[in-house]
Amino acid sequence: MPSYEEIFTPECLNEVFPPERTDQFFEALFGDPEDGAYDIRMSLLSGSDRKLDFLFELHQRGDACLACNLTHGLPAVFLRHPVINIKGVTAELARRAGWPDGSWEWNLGSTDEISRALHVIPLTLRRVD
Repeated sequence: MPSYEEIFTPECLNEVFPPERTDQFFEALFGDPEDGAYDIRMSLLSGSDRKLDFLFELHQRGDACLACNLTHGLPAVFLRHPVINIKGVTAELARRAGWPDGSWEWNLGSTDEISRALHVIPLTLRRVD
């Protein structure tokens, strides 16, 4: 079986969470995708047989301000927002990991400021079977 790093390549994660979803998210929030201050990407932080740690990476757009007040409330928004579709994203990640339905749960963490241009939101999937 391939390693999780081999499964969850940047290309794979772009299929699970396409880059154009950022513009769709900002269009739904503000009416114009150009009003968004960041691009949302996914990355794999680590993986084991029982746990997968991903990050939603919020990359600053151009000269936009990636202020904490824009990103710290996002986990609650991500939980509910249909464009983000966190339940669908986690189901697809678990499917690609080969985890059967009902054998896992997920948790979305708090926003962490890595730098002025990068904030991250951790997403963890755990096997519960």
